[in-house]
Amino acid sequence: MLARMPALFVGHGNPMNAVTDTEYSRAWRRLGSSLPRARAVLVISAHWYVPFLGVTAMAAPRTIHDFGGFPRELHEFQYPAPGDPALAAEVKELLRSAEVRLDASWGLDHGAWSVLTHLFPNADVPVLQLSIDENEPPDYHYKVGQKLGSLRDGGVLILGSGNVVHNLHTFAWGAHTAKPFDWAQRFEQAVREHAAGGDHSALINYEPLGPDAHLSVPTPDHYHLCCTCLARSIRTTA
Repeated sequence: MLARMPALFVGHGNPMNAVTDTEYSRAWRRLGSSLPRARAVLVISAHWYVPFLGVTAMAAPRTIHDFGGFPRELHEFQYPAPGDPALAAEVKELLRSAEVRLDASWGLDHGAWSVLTHLFPNADVPVLQLSIDENEPPDYHYKVGQKLGSLRDGGVLILGSGNVVHNLHTFAWGAHTAKPFDWAQRFEQAVREHAAGGDHSALINYEPLGPDAHLSVPTPDHYHLCCTCLARSIRTTA
């Protein structure tokens, strides 16, 4: 019998975490070693943010290098995990109230493989990606997550990969270390407290959390998938 898998929300951060030894990559490896054997992984990545709901349905998804300006090592990185077209059809059926596309063009973007390479370093677990529909509000993504819940009982790990706080305009670019902004720390703490307390409504309708929320989530791509995972009682990791 397959073990019931968790739903995870991971802040993937810098894609260099894929190829460097950091506190984040080490934490993901520890997490991966603690998980039961998964039948497959369904990833909702902030970087497949498109005007439709789609699921990858190819047998061998390509590794997408959706960034620029990083070392050659990262641009040449490959994560050759197989896909699972049958599971993609199952996901489409679970979401039958929505127009779900079986997609053969996307693959695995860095929001997926930069984390998966540590969770499942042998790339031997099938991986699918589910897009974020940019036309829909947070509540829509929460309801999508509710419909996906039964996959966990079939051995499918649901992985949301984004960031609670994602404001690149205020990011301290360069090699120097910068302290996090007070507003970022306050918003992250508020999200943790609401999640731990089961107050999903406050996280779905996050704008009333005030200026801290507006600064932390200037665009919804990295945050909305948190709502998908919230519906499945998430575990969070930096």
